[in-house]
Amino acid sequence: SSAFLSLLHTQVNMPPTTPYAGKFSTSTYNNNINLHKYHQPMEVSYGDMCYHDNSLVSGSLEALIQHLVPTVDYYPDRSYVFTFLLSSRLFLHPYELMSRLCHLCVEQHRSGDLLLDKIRIRDVAPKIVQLLTEWTETFPYDFRDERMMLCLKEMSHHLARGDEYSWRAMQQMTQRLIRRLAALGQYEEAIATLNASAAERPTALKAKQQNGQRNDVLSVCDDAFILAQQLTHIELDRLSFIGPEEFIQAFGMKDPLDNHKSFFRKRKTTNLEAYVAWFNRLSYLVATDICMPVKKKHRARALEFFIDVARECYNIGNFNSLMAIITGMNMSPVSRLKKTWSKVNKDKFDILEHQMDPSSNFSNYRTALRGATQRSITAHSNQEKIVIPFFSLLIKDIYFLNEGCASRLPNGHVNFEKLWDLAKQVSEFLVWRQVMCPFERDRKILQYLVTTPVFTEDELHLASYETEGPGNHLEKDSRRSLRSSLLHREHR
Repeated sequence: SSAFLSLLHTQVNMPPTTPYAGKFSTSTYNNNINLHKYHQPMEVSYGDMCYHDNSLVSGSLEALIQHLVPTVDYYPDRSYVFTFLLSSRLFLHPYELMSRLCHLCVEQHRSGDLLLDKIRIRDVAPKIVQLLTEWTETFPYDFRDERMMLCLKEMSHHLARGDEYSWRAMQQMTQRLIRRLAALGQYEEAIATLNASAAERPTALKAKQQNGQRNDVLSVCDDAFILAQQLTHIELDRLSFIGPEEFIQAFGMKDPLDNHKSFFRKRKTTNLEAYVAWFNRLSYLVATDICMPVKKKHRARALEFFIDVARECYNIGNFNSLMAIITGMNMSPVSRLKKTWSKVNKDKFDILEHQMDPSSNFSNYRTALRGATQRSITAHSNQEKIVIPFFSLLIKDIYFLNEGCASRLPNGHVNFEKLWDLAKQVSEFLVWRQVMCPFERDRKILQYLVTTPVFTEDELHLASYETEGPGNHLEKDSRRSLRSSLLHREHR
């Protein structure tokens, strides 16, 4: 399909959004930025909003929504806009927030005098457009909901009564949004095509390989650096389509004051899940290419090659592919191949494993990630800007941040300190996501990586036993059971 070809041939990153990570300090949020036009003392309440050391720490949901509404002489700080749009979905549906926001924008300028209303709308219209532009550019997937698009249309008509310039800006914003949503649709079509191609399971994968009908990785690419570059293309392509809100929506809506059923019954995390599925596919591809060769020297060569690819991924800053490759080599069908491993110099692999050691909450990896992030900040080239985190751990970090702290305080206020912390984690991801991959694409290698069939877990175990026989009675029983089970499946 055309979508499939575009994924292989071209950079398909979404148009970049404004990164917010620079808005946040590394300790308590907003030590260096003014969240509100009022300078607050040590601890103070302003209406239904509470501050500590000039940082917003809590507020009622209504007050926080009102704080988002621009006026003639007030516009919310951009870090507040991002933080609230990101995490408000823990408490209410984006459509509900949009409806209330539009209602407040209209009502606060209604006086009963048509001429005065027109002047008020004209004066505040550019700020309303700015707010809606930030929403549509940073969280475009919210607008796949037709009701959200209808709100935009109604607001555009309202602004047209007072300011033609702002009405035109709304039209341009809407067109940009439509193009972004179209790009998302093409991407999802491409992923569906790739998954369908990869799911076409040959009846005898090993027989195909022996007959020369299935290439192995070394027949497609024997340069570890080039393969690492192509993996980085895939990673950045898929990262670029993950909406920041997907991290929040992955956990569902658990507001204790919400008496309605969760609107995340069908969780809107498609692209996040597709990215996790890519990690799993790469791990199984590595294991398949190691277990499939009949000759021990070919298996050892594949092992050594993937160790070199993993090292190149580490050097590039592609930690997700690095961890996927290590995971594939640590799968039991691969790790049990003692004769194969005996032919490999394990020193390089041991160093990589040490870097990704899960002990002390992945402290070695976190140190390397900080180093890559610092390199990215001071980078002079796109290659130095690349930071691709170990994604499953990023999701886990955000999950525990969400679960480990109440979203509501005992007085019913929203715990905004928690929302700042969530925003910091996700805003850093936005910066990493927008990097353009500087490496040349290789269509043949990309096609191999995303479409070539891979073994299932049972097929991997059986292939492992066929290449290096069972070492004990337990493995013999396992091989017998797997043969019977796979034979039964083929004849169904």
